[in-house]
Amino acid sequence: MVSIMNEALQLEVGQKVFEVGAGSGWHAATIAEIVAPGDTPRSGWGHVYTVEIIQGLAEFARRNIMKAGYGDRVTIICADGSMGYSEKASYDRILVTAAAPDVPKPLIEQLKPNGIMLIPVGSIHLFQSLIKITKGAKGKIREENLGGVAFVPLTGRYGHRF
Repeated sequence: MVSIMNEALQLEVGQKVFEVGAGSGWHAATIAEIVAPGDTPRSGWGHVYTVEIIQGLAEFARRNIMKAGYGDRVTIICADGSMGYSEKASYDRILVTAAAPDVPKPLIEQLKPNGIMLIPVGSIHLFQSLIKITKGAKGKIREENLGGVAFVPLTGRYGHRF
């Protein structure tokens, strides 16, 4: 799934990426390798901002990112990612690694023109559709269904209610 999502995001060196759901930090590290590869000058690097709502997971991801040597390319924040992270917006790419009932408006607002967002949308019962959202140069939104997926439910303000 990580590879599929990275390919669909059309990642490039220098992009600023926002991830909702840091988990172990693995996905953020793979993105950092693409947007901020170690063999290019730091001045051209992009950056990954990843938000995790669960404090213990945020700390776990932070430790993993630091141990793996990505601390200069990945920032881990403990917060409600369903609301985005306006402090560093806007983003070239946004990915959400938990299923939302609908696409959160703050994430669309924080996506740059010509940006791409991937988000699983659907029920909490582990079957959703992976939606690719492309924001045009003038802000027009286009949605494409990339197929069925199974993710844990998104929590937070724009997540599922239990």
